[in-house]
Amino acid sequence: MCHDSKPQRHLRRWSSSHLSHPNRHRSQYKLAPPPSCRCLLQSWLASRVVPRRRGTYLMPGAQRPMNEKNLRLALTILRACVFDLVKALWGLHPVRTSLMVVLHIVRAIFPAFRGYSQAMIVDELQTLVSSGCFSWSRLLRLLVAEIFRRAAETAIDTFAMSNESIVQESAKFYVEYQQIAQRLRLDIPTLADPVIRDCLQESDLFVRSFNGMGSFGLLSPFDFIQVLALISELASHLLVLLSLTGGSTNMGALLLSVISALFPLFMNRCGSAPSAVDSNYTTEEARTAERQERLRNLAYNDTHRPEVLLFGLGPWILQSWANARRTMMYHDRTSQTGQPTLPQLLNQINVSDLLFALQNIPLLLMFQSSSASLGSLALYRSSIQAVVFTFGNLLTTARMAFQSIFLMGAFCAAMNIHPELEPADEHVMSFPCLPSGMKIEARNLSYTYPGSKEAALKDVSFSLDAGETLAVVGCNGSGKFRKSTLAKVILRILDFDQGVLTVNGADIRRLSPAEYHRHVTTVFQGFSKYSSTVRENVGLGYVEKLQSLSAVSRAVHLGGADSFVDSLPNGLRTKLDASGFDTMPYSSNCGSNTGYGMPSRQLHGLSGGEWQRIAISRAFMRADRPEVGLLLFDEPTSSLDGHAQNKIFDTIEDISRSPSGKRIKSVIFITHRLSTARRADKIAMMEQGTITEFGTHEELMEKGGSYAALYKASV
Repeated sequence: MCHDSKPQRHLRRWSSSHLSHPNRHRSQYKLAPPPSCRCLLQSWLASRVVPRRRGTYLMPGAQRPMNEKNLRLALTILRACVFDLVKALWGLHPVRTSLMVVLHIVRAIFPAFRGYSQAMIVDELQTLVSSGCFSWSRLLRLLVAEIFRRAAETAIDTFAMSNESIVQESAKFYVEYQQIAQRLRLDIPTLADPVIRDCLQESDLFVRSFNGMGSFGLLSPFDFIQVLALISELASHLLVLLSLTGGSTNMGALLLSVISALFPLFMNRCGSAPSAVDSNYTTEEARTAERQERLRNLAYNDTHRPEVLLFGLGPWILQSWANARRTMMYHDRTSQTGQPTLPQLLNQINVSDLLFALQNIPLLLMFQSSSASLGSLALYRSSIQAVVFTFGNLLTTARMAFQSIFLMGAFCAAMNIHPELEPADEHVMSFPCLPSGMKIEARNLSYTYPGSKEAALKDVSFSLDAGETLAVVGCNGSGKFRKSTLAKVILRILDFDQGVLTVNGADIRRLSPAEYHRHVTTVFQGFSKYSSTVRENVGLGYVEKLQSLSAVSRAVHLGGADSFVDSLPNGLRTKLDASGFDTMPYSSNCGSNTGYGMPSRQLHGLSGGEWQRIAISRAFMRADRPEVGLLLFDEPTSSLDGHAQNKIFDTIEDISRSPSGKRIKSVIFITHRLSTARRADKIAMMEQGTITEFGTHEELMEKGGSYAALYKASV
């Protein structure tokens, strides 16, 4: 069911030969997905088309109408991904998962068997009473046997629920891990596509379905087993009814039974859902839960995306989240292993059903002269009620399953999204290192932000030899974001539409962004602030040395942050307040737990200049590494005074040279202070998204152009 239609153009991100924008020349080094993947993506997007409004799409998570078209799309999605997904989930616990399926089906037969057993008791009572030989010992034996049968049924239910909990937790961890890992892989150009963002949003709804959460009733793949259980239960009750109605049928009793069954079914649907059970977290567990949500926020928040990509934080975030998640899973599992109380045991045994069967004893006198069995009548009535109730549940589950198929399709499609900046395996090349820094050459670079009509970069050309320093300056009217855009293009955070950008003679589009980022360090103008300790805020610049106190302390000293860090209440262990920047979404079930999601210690606020020193220190964590060949700073000292600014640039100069004074690193810095620009070997004057002048300070002053006028005005 892969039709060529207009929605197909929104899926071109996954294809090697299509473009996201008509004026954008994308890289030829793209990974084309297999046909089944493209078919899956097309089917998922086609299901969101609003009927009779072509080109208009449903909001992410909206329910699809159940019509012939969507039924065909659902079948296409099932054929494309259900086998691989179920195989992966089944492989987590093959024995336990197989046991869970068998126990679901066996437990579904319990109600019919229970009703049959109770009918036998009632029949036995009827025989005893009608014969006039009533024996309490005989009745007691029957009741004891029924209670032991119920106890055995309860034991099986308890074991089945414990086994199911383990399987469900493993499946939940697996899909959450895959979702976060994929989020960390995707780059900014890929996430800029609105279709991809919608796909990821519905993928997230699918992941949340394993927690029983969502905008409508969601089913995870394991919940589809419930469909088999309901079918088994329905079949067992129908077999009982067929065995009871083999002879003459009392239509009045049948009608009465149907009416009595429909009333509680209606009441059950109108009743309120049971309230969730609150969890009691210790202080340490609350901190772990807080850290888990903070790490998830790093993976999902686009504000942090540039630094997550450039500093290679993906593996560290994923591993740290996994450790915190496993700790919380252990807590949730151990908190459910308490000894049940006597009322709970009685409730599990469900003596009320047994009493319901005994309520028919007073009717024995009415049927003494009848050939009908009272037990058969009770079984007939309970079976009718169960059939109606089970059939209603089956219809509800089927509707939920139909909606969940499209969310599953979004999840599988999202897992196959290839980052736009990542070259195909057959085109990728190793990073060519130079001993004296990084050589960068740009020719006619142009870039337009998605949805914008005006180009941010237009025909940008410059050349920077290895070991040189470049200052990028411009008038206020040129727009700060244009210079920052150039920085992100050089850092391979953003792609470019036209032109060529080479690094050490290699096409930057043939370099893996992750490998390239290991050879650069930076301070973004919009650097990240984390509601975490000073140590983590700085150490994230090089996570391999995050646990090294000496490495973090040295970076803090180089960034000039030690002047205020030493005066903080807990030094490097002081937790900083990033309110207004580092938003921390918590799940809705956190509000009922005292202390959950609350800071583990008092947060300490910093000024703008102090935060900037933290960001500079973060960049210095890896600046002196031998593999780093480029230092790029975007307005790194905008909030610092002149003395502090000079000290920072002196440090940059020292780091970029070897002990013998030889240049070993290239430096690019964007600044609005022309006194700082004079430090550079070359200066690029940027106006309206293009470089209008390029050369040394002396050459540009002799030229008497825009730079000379700006410099004279500033002096």
